[in-house]
Amino acid sequence: MSRGTIAAKLRPGGPGNSASPRPRQPAPVKPRGSLIAGVDVGSTKICCFIARVDGAEPRILGIGHQVARGIKSGAILNLDEVSDSIRAAVHAAEEMADETIESVVVSLSAGFGPSRMIKAEIGIGGREISDGDMRHVLERGYAMRDSGDRAVIHSFPVGFSIDDSRGIRDPRGMIGTRLGVNMHVVTATASAVRNHSAAITRSMLEPDAFVVSPYAAGLSCLVEDETNLGVTVIDMGGGTTTIGVFVGGNLVFTDCVPVGGVHVTNDIARGLSTPLAHAERMKALFGSAISTTLDEREMIAVPQIGEEEDGHANHVPKSMLVRIIAPRIEETLEMVRNRLEAGGSDKIAGRRVVLTGGACQLHGVKELAGLILDKQVRIGRPLRVKGLAESTHGPAFSTAAGLLHFAMSERTERPRARRLPARGIFGRVSNMIREYF
Repeated sequence: MSRGTIAAKLRPGGPGNSASPRPRQPAPVKPRGSLIAGVDVGSTKICCFIARVDGAEPRILGIGHQVARGIKSGAILNLDEVSDSIRAAVHAAEEMADETIESVVVSLSAGFGPSRMIKAEIGIGGREISDGDMRHVLERGYAMRDSGDRAVIHSFPVGFSIDDSRGIRDPRGMIGTRLGVNMHVVTATASAVRNHSAAITRSMLEPDAFVVSPYAAGLSCLVEDETNLGVTVIDMGGGTTTIGVFVGGNLVFTDCVPVGGVHVTNDIARGLSTPLAHAERMKALFGSAISTTLDEREMIAVPQIGEEEDGHANHVPKSMLVRIIAPRIEETLEMVRNRLEAGGSDKIAGRRVVLTGGACQLHGVKELAGLILDKQVRIGRPLRVKGLAESTHGPAFSTAAGLLHFAMSERTERPRARRLPARGIFGRVSNMIREYF
């Protein structure tokens, strides 16, 4: 997928704060040997990856992950606990890498709702479109991004128009009376961004940028043909399920459903009156989202809440466990389908779905997703990352790996600088635009 964009070169604005926009010299793609790091702040685990840029791919130096505390469904409830978890994960990664990091790219798995498209236009008076016109229309688009109490996380130009002609990739040199640009804007609640930023700074780090988790997962899991032809990424995490639609090399839609793997575990614990730890273990060992004819005959030992001796465990057929799990997974996937339909993205994304995130590893989820979404489904795992251990090569680490791709190839700026990076189809626009800076 394209690594640079016109948006990375022409961005006069950024996440909602009061700093005035002004042109700045863009940082180049990270040179070989640069140290990069990402922190995936999830509902069930905090994961830190530290890597060095090694050609076109990051090479892993250190990995640390810690049980997430003080966070529920992607929202921070206890800042001190979250900060402690981040510090522990980062410290473990630094110890493995034998390096010290000062700044990180951070994931957001909640707080963002349906993204939106906005259109900006300028008059060009029937003359040839110049670089200055391109800058002007993009400035107009960025000026329209701020939305009350929401902070802009990503802003992507996804197509230009000249008069009635749409879908133009590079309009320079063409002639018309009005030049327009369609921009995809992803926003999150300002409070969610501030809380995540506070958790990172309390961990003695600086947040270079925030990246919504389906975007990071897509950068990690998708191949170029998928992003060009159309694909839906569904990142099934512990507390949330996030959605990203890619078409034409761009992220064109995002949304978030506040249901994840933790809700399945809670359903099992309540339905079978077993401790949460045993419910999680049963889900991992015996859980399934689809039933088979053998489920009635296979018996599972279920320790009871408050009973310390194994002799007091109940024995239930596996079919009972499946009957608890399947409705929750089905509900989650139906919510995803409804969000895609409401956002108008169910058709434009084609029939390709990539499932990733820890919760998608449950047996039968892929097959059930294919039935409910009526699409072709595969499981996505981190790609194009060197030195990733087998234990961290699964879907649960896709977002963390995607943060490295983002950090390596994008211009990441601190949130207080008001601007955050974007990426898309415009990497082919020539370097003449750089004169703006």
